[in-house]
Amino acid sequence: MPKVSVYNQDGQPVGEIELSERVFGAPVNEALLHQAVVVYLNNQRQGTASTKTRGEVRGGGRKPWRQKGLGRARHGSIRSPIWVGGGVVFGPKPREYRQQMPQKARQAALRSALSAKVQAGELVVVDELRLAQPKTREMGHILRRLNADRKPLIVLGDRSPNVELSARNLPGAGTAQARDVNVYEVLAHDKLVLTRDAVAKLEEALG
Repeated sequence: MPKVSVYNQDGQPVGEIELSERVFGAPVNEALLHQAVVVYLNNQRQGTASTKTRGEVRGGGRKPWRQKGLGRARHGSIRSPIWVGGGVVFGPKPREYRQQMPQKARQAALRSALSAKVQAGELVVVDELRLAQPKTREMGHILRRLNADRKPLIVLGDRSPNVELSARNLPGAGTAQARDVNVYEVLAHDKLVLTRDAVAKLEEALG
C-alpha cells in the first residue's frame, strides 16, 4: 500500500496514512485518461455556435444586374457565399457535443489519475483544513507551508464555505468535494491537496 505523510495546517508532519492500493496504487492507463479528458471537455461545450446560410441571410431576393451585356460576372444574389455579407458555407449550427462514458471506466480513469499523482509525488494529505472566516492571505500561507502553492486542487470531504471562498482568488487554485472531483481537474493542477476525510470518501467510492 502507498504510504504518505499527513500534515497539519502549519506544514508540520503529524503522522502517516496508508492509502488504498486499489485507489492510489492502480496502474496508470494513459489511454483511459485521455478518453476521460476528451469526454469531460466535450461535455463542457454549449454547442450554441450558429451561422446563417445564403437562404437565411436578409436581402438578396433579386438579381443584382442582368445576366449578359454589362461585361460583369454573372450573379444571381448579393447574398451568395462569395459576397461580403453573404451566407456561410458549412458553418457551425447548434448541435449536441455530449458524450457518455461508462461508470466503471470513469472510476478506473479517476483511480489512474490519483495513482499518477502519488507516483509523481504531487499528492499532499492534510489532517484538516479549517478557517474561522474567509481569508485569502491565510489560505495562501497554508498552501505555501504545505509546498503546494502552485496550481493546487484542494479536495474536501464535505463543503467548507470558508475554505472555498479563501482559495477562490488564489491564481490557479481550485476546490472540489470528494464526490465531485473528476479526472480533468486532477490532471490540470500541479498539486493535489486532500484532507483526511476526503481520502476516506474517495476510497469508499472507488475502492
